[in-house]
Amino acid sequence: MENVVMEEEVVIVGGGVAGLSTALALNRVGVRNLVQERSSELRVSGPGLTLFSNAWIVLESLGVAHKLTSVYKPYKRVKVTDVANGVSLNFQQEATQEAILSAKEGEEWMATGLMTVHRRALLQALLEELPTDTVRFSSKLISIEKTKARQGNDSLVIIHLEDGTTIHTKVLIGCDGVHSLVSKWLGLKDVVNSGRCAMRGVGVFPEGHGLNHEMQQFVDIGRRFGILPVNNEEVYWFMSYQSIPSKEMAKGDPKVIQKTMLESVYGSPQVVSDVIQQSDMQSLSWVPLSFRYPWDLIFGRVSDGTITIAGDAMHPMTPDLGQGGCAALEDAVVLGRHIGNSYIRNGGMISQEDLEVEIRMYVKERRWRTAGLITASYLSGWVQQSGSSGIGSSLKGFGWLMKFLCDTVYYKIIYPRLGDFLRYDCGNGISLFPIELMLYVENFSVCIGNEIS
Repeated sequence: MENVVMEEEVVIVGGGVAGLSTALALNRVGVRNLVQERSSELRVSGPGLTLFSNAWIVLESLGVAHKLTSVYKPYKRVKVTDVANGVSLNFQQEATQEAILSAKEGEEWMATGLMTVHRRALLQALLEELPTDTVRFSSKLISIEKTKARQGNDSLVIIHLEDGTTIHTKVLIGCDGVHSLVSKWLGLKDVVNSGRCAMRGVGVFPEGHGLNHEMQQFVDIGRRFGILPVNNEEVYWFMSYQSIPSKEMAKGDPKVIQKTMLESVYGSPQVVSDVIQQSDMQSLSWVPLSFRYPWDLIFGRVSDGTITIAGDAMHPMTPDLGQGGCAALEDAVVLGRHIGNSYIRNGGMISQEDLEVEIRMYVKERRWRTAGLITASYLSGWVQQSGSSGIGSSLKGFGWLMKFLCDTVYYKIIYPRLGDFLRYDCGNGISLFPIELMLYVENFSVCIGNEIS
């Protein structure tokens, strides 16, 4: 291994949704940054990603939304089918409910409605907007240290990579996923298992799947199966269920995953078996669902000087509200705004003292919002799967209560209103103007202000 020493102003660890969107947000305000990605190419941890209006607001501010909204179409409604009937499943007596996701149509709905996109398409859209030398692939972080800079009172962050490279940086942002090395360095507690697992895939129908463009969910005690058409030929599907981690499933063999899935849904509606049977084998994945206790996020250390985290490194959550990727995009634009404010205020330079204040403001802004999303996501999964795991296990004897909470309270009252909760505008704060123009405008404003005073 060759011992190479590099110097960078901002280093981002992780080239997933959080990492690339943060890199682009910083790039939009003129802050040069380097992304360290351990994989040899774009890291795709899942075949599809569901994006709500809060994500589209961010993507619009970053200047990439049009690349996706021109290809993908928003859903108008979701159908939920309760397939439980005592001990056995009886689909002759299934009860189907519908929830309207949006009563709006037109340009706004097409631009900000709930859509499922290919994860790779989102990553590619972000990557295309970055300078070609922004992402350094095959770069695995192994350790972090913080020391005093040679001159002044500023501190210096030093990271060491597996290939022997050492990087000195002023700012370190950990976007390195659920088991983040940066979050561990900060002292955050590790994630906890939710008691549930998920299997995912994309069913491919070259001749067309023939389904309406709407979300479908089939809910049973302890499990939930979802179907989300991506386009006319592809259907993204998932199943979350109560389970302990399986060594056999953890190996990731797609044939084992598909076989297990087909056995698990035996007797289900034909559409369920069809999308699994037609799955692209490379799209199949199995993962235990984990999350961070919200109080660990609220009271834990999420930054240290100019070191902080974003995305799953900060707020891993269960996927029941589809907010993991959306929240990561929110992080990016908020962090970009705060770092950009400091950068512009200091004449296009990084001032550590000023930047530390802005990063603390970023943490304050994101801590409670994401803790709420973690909590809401966990409770959403618990209610929908009839309290079959975790804290819900104590209510198993109250099937009538869980059914009332699920069918009446959640799907008829809460679910239609989730859009208002998730229709969150974190404030774009990102300008598409060059940094030189931004600095000129600011200096001009200062001059005008001095003349007026």
